[in-house]
Amino acid sequence: MRMVDLIEKKKNGEALSKEEIHFIIDGYVKGDIPDYQMSAWMMAVYFKGMTTEEIATLTLEMMHSGDVLDLSEIKGIKIDKHSTGGVGDKTSLAVGPMVAACGVPVAKMSGRGLGHTGGTLDKLESIPGLNIAIEEKDFIKQVNEMHFSIIGQTGSLVPADKKMYALRDVTGTVNSIPLIASSIMSKKLAAGADGILLDVKYGDGAFMKTIEDARILAKTMIEIGKHLGKDTRATISNMNQPLGNAIGNALEVKEAIATLNGEGPEDFTSLCFEEGETMLMMAHVASSREEAKEMLHKVIEDKSALNVFKKMVEAQGGDGSYITDPSKFKEVKEVIEVTSSKEGYIEDLEALTLGLVSMKLGGGRATVDDVIDHSVGLVLHKKIGDYVKQGESLLSVYTNTGLSDELREEIISAYHLTSQTVKKPNIVEETL
Repeated sequence: MRMVDLIEKKKNGEALSKEEIHFIIDGYVKGDIPDYQMSAWMMAVYFKGMTTEEIATLTLEMMHSGDVLDLSEIKGIKIDKHSTGGVGDKTSLAVGPMVAACGVPVAKMSGRGLGHTGGTLDKLESIPGLNIAIEEKDFIKQVNEMHFSIIGQTGSLVPADKKMYALRDVTGTVNSIPLIASSIMSKKLAAGADGILLDVKYGDGAFMKTIEDARILAKTMIEIGKHLGKDTRATISNMNQPLGNAIGNALEVKEAIATLNGEGPEDFTSLCFEEGETMLMMAHVASSREEAKEMLHKVIEDKSALNVFKKMVEAQGGDGSYITDPSKFKEVKEVIEVTSSKEGYIEDLEALTLGLVSMKLGGGRATVDDVIDHSVGLVLHKKIGDYVKQGESLLSVYTNTGLSDELREEIISAYHLTSQTVKKPNIVEETL
């Protein structure tokens, strides 16, 4: 078997066998297949696509390219959640404790942010002392005791994806549904959960720009899950504006804490409930959305969800007092208001632009080596559908380096106003 022949075969739009896909992934991880041939093959996949059978096989081969976690020692049906990424997306920090407080084990491996999308691990590390690199046995013990843990992906988990993703990033093959779906699902399956809920975002601040593409990706990943015997579901959610009001690591943790206190933004809270309800039904602790919603309301009202988050932080070496007293988070040097130069209703709000502003303030990474300032970011006061007066604050900039005229202009350019009333968008489009 030769790699060049398999490149030709895919270039001609033919389906590859299980043996051929194994040859490609195994050879690439071992170093027998060079980057230039893998690049050519992935470009052929980009243009010619893959069958459901091929994508499932690719996912399985990537999954078994390294370690696969055995979480069988964790009692109950383990549910994992994955977001395709967006601006202000701190959902795991709120919905994880909510679901765990209802008795469902949430054993989650998360990643770091790059560019305009924030990473869950970076947000958690704004809590002093918190360790995201705990041992597998401690991870299992913690989930058994308090039903919740979030840790970083181990270096030996899905090495094929690490190599392929780095190559896709520099060869223009990132935006390929077979490659995106296999990348996400191989990591989720290797992480050992019984059920997987996918939050597939679409819009300006998301990877998938249209709801149609988001549906195709969601259905592809659900099919992979079914093919491999995992209960996989997906929520399609709107990322045409930032999620919630806070953008930036510590600011987003504080917003998640506010949500666990029943004081979160309406759009963010509704997404947490939608996903939490689905996760409770996947774990068979609720038989309907109504029952699940009642359970989630209860754990917020009695503070048990907040307490789960605090216990998780403390179990992983963090200072739990920050969860009960968020005012302890590090203050920035200054908070600068950006005001509107005109009046009207906000009809569009560019999530991507604001995500990039937060990154340029130091709240994200342009390269993997960048050091994050966890305290900086943005807090929005006006969003789509809101009326704003001239001179009224659009958002607050939390900064340790001031605010340049260029960044101020970028912020203002993200807001598009009209004289006509604008309906507030739905955050959840559907759950598949």
